[in-house]
Formats: sequence, structure tokens, C-alpha cells
Amino acid sequence: MNFFPYLNFNGNCKEAFEFYARVLGGEIIVLSTFAEAPEEAGMPAEVGDQVMHAQLKVGNQIFMASDAPKNFQPAQGFNISIGVDTPEDAERIYRALSEGGEVTMPLTETFWAQRFAVFTDRFGIPWMVNCDKPGQ
Repeated sequence: MNFFPYLNFNGNCKEAFEFYARVLGGEIIVLSTFAEAPEEAGMPAEVGDQVMHAQLKVGNQIFMASDAPKNFQPAQGFNISIGVDTPEDAERIYRALSEGGEVTMPLTETFWAQRFAVFTDRFGIPWMVNCDKPGQ
């Protein structure tokens, strides 16, 4: 069994996934637009360049996403948690993903982690970055 986060964006899915691929060292393996759907699907022309389905592979993890032109709702009630091996990785990822977003808890040492942070990125996606202390 696998679990794949499926994210919805408000018209900026392609930009977000290109950004995530750069920051996280991933590869976009699928990027289909609404314009590529069969004509009988009846997709409105004004959403043609928006993303109907995308997949981003980071290591052995897959993220999926699309734009939600008719029913977009901001993300809530979850965070994507990234576990990293070094404080330097935590700092690099935190700096990049939190830039232009909203920080709930800045990157800091906690009783369980060398580094931990909670924030929402500029695309409205909530994240946590965690670098465990040795032996945990």
C-alpha cells in the first residue's frame, strides 16, 4: 500500500512543482494540462494551460497535484512533513520553501530534533521540516 499526497493549486501548480523539484532535488515525471484532455471531456478553454495532473518524484516518494479551477480550497488540516538527515539540509530546505510564505514556528532546535520548523509556503501548502537528534 502506498500513500501519495495529492495537492490542489489555484492555477499555479506548474510553477509550484517546478519550484519543489528544484528545492527538493526531484523530477516532474507527469505534467498534463486540461488542454490535453479529449474534446468530449468538455474542459473550458480558459483553463487549458492549467495542470490537470502532475507527478513529482523525490527519491522514492511521489507527490501528485493539479490545479482546481472550479473548486479550489486552501489547504488545511494537514502538513507535509519532511524528514532530513542533517541540520544543513533542514536549513536549506526551510529557507527555500518558507521564503515568501508564512512561518508558524521558525527553524529551531527542540527537545526531539536538531532542527524543526512549521510554515506555509508561498503557494499555500503547509510544511514541517524535521531533523531528528541522533539516536531518535
